[in-house]
Amino acid sequence: MTKEIFKNSLTGLLFLAGFLVLFNLNIYAQEKIEYVPVLPKVKTRMLPVDYAKGYLVKEIKPDVFIITDGAYQSMFVTTGKGVILFDAPPSFGQHIKKAVAEVTKEPIRKLIYSHAHVDHTAGVEFLKDIPNLEIIAEKEVADFLKEMKDPRRLVPTKTFTDQTTIKFGTAEIKLKKMEFHSNEGDLFIYLPKKKVLMAIDTLAPGYVPFMNFDLTMNMHEYLQVFNRMLAYDFDTLVPGHLTSLGNRQDVIDTKNYTLDVYKTVKRIHNSADQNKMAMKIIRKYGADNKFLIFKNILDPLVVQSYQEIKERWIDKLAGVDVYGESHVKTMLIYVRWDDKL
Repeated sequence: MTKEIFKNSLTGLLFLAGFLVLFNLNIYAQEKIEYVPVLPKVKTRMLPVDYAKGYLVKEIKPDVFIITDGAYQSMFVTTGKGVILFDAPPSFGQHIKKAVAEVTKEPIRKLIYSHAHVDHTAGVEFLKDIPNLEIIAEKEVADFLKEMKDPRRLVPTKTFTDQTTIKFGTAEIKLKKMEFHSNEGDLFIYLPKKKVLMAIDTLAPGYVPFMNFDLTMNMHEYLQVFNRMLAYDFDTLVPGHLTSLGNRQDVIDTKNYTLDVYKTVKRIHNSADQNKMAMKIIRKYGADNKFLIFKNILDPLVVQSYQEIKERWIDKLAGVDVYGESHVKTMLIYVRWDDKL
């Protein structure tokens, strides 16, 4: 009996201690990290998603529709012969068939994957009962999905290499492989008759890019992606995230921000007296811990670069205070290990 009381008391004390630690960490985080509100000009662009319903379906051009839940975006077109769907995010995957049925009686005939990432493809598991659904992807994406054997992401039934044009009913769709984001490549999906470009994970209209420049696996290509986008004749951009559609100015704004991060990091990195910084750490801690030396060289470069970027962009694009530091770190890797002098 005494042991049981002691055990229960100890469990209670451990629970209380854990709660106090979490509570104090939360208070500390609130005290140390203050984020600015989303810019009013960004909020006015947000599409009116019904969060109780779980999604919004909206016609953005004749026969061209988007589906969004406020975090992710998909697109589809009606063709007179059936619907072509672009991406199937799992966050609203269960609503896709219902959303399509709200605006057309045409059945879903084709699904095109923009790239292989789970957050844009795994909603296809809610479409696997559609008879004879054709799933189209670039060959490297298809090969990766075959290797993964992920039941959430159905393996494509039709592939192409690098680029192709799909003509189906009234629709004309140009697909072009790019390499700015994921290891297997990403598509530019272009509807020339509608002047609509779908370029997933390139940017978020009104915001800075997501963490680490939208998780890019190829910073060199990412730096060039904006000019590649602007080479298309489009006036509407479907970027894949959040509730706003984009336009050419959004591409220009994100390009300018990205290039500013690049130039700032490069200037600060290349002008720093890194030998002097290293010797200061060696005098204090010795020369054995090489990681510590590198950390104390690179961290101040990140801090200095981020402060400059934050001051220049905090009132121009949303999210600078959330992901700006991650952009600086990602750019520092590129500048130090990949870029030319």
